[in-house]
Amino acid sequence: MESIRRWWHSQGQEAYPQATRLLITADAGGSNGYRTRAWKLQLARLAAETGLTITVSHLPPGTSKWNKIEHRLFSHITMNWRGRPLTSHEVIVNSIAATTTRTGLRVSAALDTNSYPTAVQIKDAEMAALPLTRHAFHGDWNYALHPQPSSAIPAARAPQTPATQWDENQLSDPELTGMTRRQLRDLTRTLAPDGDTRHGRPPRLTFPEQVLATVLHLRVALAAEPLAVLFSSSRTAMHRTLLKNRRLLKTHGIAIPPATTPPAALATLHARVLTLTSDPSNKIKTTC
Repeated sequence: MESIRRWWHSQGQEAYPQATRLLITADAGGSNGYRTRAWKLQLARLAAETGLTITVSHLPPGTSKWNKIEHRLFSHITMNWRGRPLTSHEVIVNSIAATTTRTGLRVSAALDTNSYPTAVQIKDAEMAALPLTRHAFHGDWNYALHPQPSSAIPAARAPQTPATQWDENQLSDPELTGMTRRQLRDLTRTLAPDGDTRHGRPPRLTFPEQVLATVLHLRVALAAEPLAVLFSSSRTAMHRTLLKNRRLLKTHGIAIPPATTPPAALATLHARVLTLTSDPSNKIKTTC
């Protein structure tokens, strides 16, 4: 993450001064793997720092050679330092920086002397509070981190909201949904004939709750993880609900526009998620 941060501040920001979004393609494993929690937490911090919406698309496992960097950069670096003993950091950095091609490739390299502690654990509560939206197609490999004030990104443990201050009606707050409660009920009635169907086991959530969760997902970028906590569901069931209802909205030609700025009420929801997930009996479930 530090490499991306340095690139943005030294080159990216200057080359793209009007940018509001950043797309990162990454391998499936390693320090930037799709299962790595620290990677997502640092992405959220960079999004808050830069004001960029950062979208990540991971290459499927076993396909790292699809990465254009493998062909456009690494191959030339490897040819440039071939046969040279890498005896020090200076030799490594200079060998990378000296890489050029006749078609115009020029490489910059610097030594990162920062210290990075090992065995740092990112807790469920911190993950659930991230402003992360998963894409409908392979949300485990494709997702976006949205800019929020850095104070809203968990550092160690965010302040918790006592249960006595919580009212479930806050979930349908017009500031969060972007519509009045009557408009929300009308939307639910419009979608119900196609969406409120019963197959197999009864759903964990009522259909109005499913619609509300989807509206929050699209309006204020709440991911499936925190929504599962707020609605006492499971992460897997919430993923399925969001996918189904996003398709349903598209079929009906209904768009839920994202909020231009994060509503103040969103902080209450994040605090509620942290309160619930700090209790071992309220951990986010990963199965239906």
